[in-house]
Amino acid sequence: MIDKRIIIERLFSLVTSFFAMCVVVLTTFIIGLVLINGLDKLTWDFLTLPPTGTMDGGGILPIIEGTVMLVLLMSLISVPFGTAIALYLNEVSSKGAVYNYTMSSVRTLAAVPSIVYGLFGLAFFVNIMGGGLDFLFGYEERVFRERCLLWAAMTMGVLTLPINIIAVTEALKMVPQEQRHAGLCFGYTSWEVIKWIVFPQAKGGILTGLVLSVSRGAGEVAPILFVGVAYFIPNFSGELLDQFMYLGYHLYVLATQSPNVDETLPIQYSTTLVLLMLTFGFNSVGQYMRWKNRKKLQR
Repeated sequence: MIDKRIIIERLFSLVTSFFAMCVVVLTTFIIGLVLINGLDKLTWDFLTLPPTGTMDGGGILPIIEGTVMLVLLMSLISVPFGTAIALYLNEVSSKGAVYNYTMSSVRTLAAVPSIVYGLFGLAFFVNIMGGGLDFLFGYEERVFRERCLLWAAMTMGVLTLPINIIAVTEALKMVPQEQRHAGLCFGYTSWEVIKWIVFPQAKGGILTGLVLSVSRGAGEVAPILFVGVAYFIPNFSGELLDQFMYLGYHLYVLATQSPNVDETLPIQYSTTLVLLMLTFGFNSVGQYMRWKNRKKLQR
């Protein structure tokens, strides 16, 4: 007679496998649809020229530049701060009520709708910080109190900060406590234990946080609507205090505000393909760094 638990386990395995296959099939279908419809328009001119007219012609070079700069700046802001906060919470502070309350708050912030971060960025970074810097430097006209790439990157950095903290925290928990005690027994200071024992083994979790934050930030549009993205800037200067164009917002504009949406469909598919390629590219770099770190630890 077959045990009831074995039947339940097999049934659970079949159900989870079915839904996993549904996700794989749906994802493959979407990517295949984008590839089929986007490759025709994906030419060298499309990648190296600015948009023209009502953005139904030309290319998307300034949009790619704005997206890449935003993602890089966002990562430079969120990953170091997220790693430092996670290291402090897990290795320095005592894991009491303050730790539990802080981690609960971080997990809550990770689930907050992204548009809330956009309103926060407008209120805090643009108005308070930007206005304060204008007052500090004595500018009569608005210089820092403007929507720009800098404030957009800081807003996206705050958005992805909880993701990095959670990822690094989970990686730190995977380091055996006995190794920390062994380091202290050999005469290491607490900082040396973190530097030589904990941090190298948690580097994979840090890179995981980088991959997750890039994946989350590259597709977000709502937060940057308030803090820096622009409808049409054909000549992007790359200055931190200038507005910029963004692939996700460009897709939104083409799909909702174009005079003739049907004519812009090839551009929409090609822009989506470029966005996917950039996201996969950033993620591949993170995955390669994780693989190299794992090989180093194995040696």
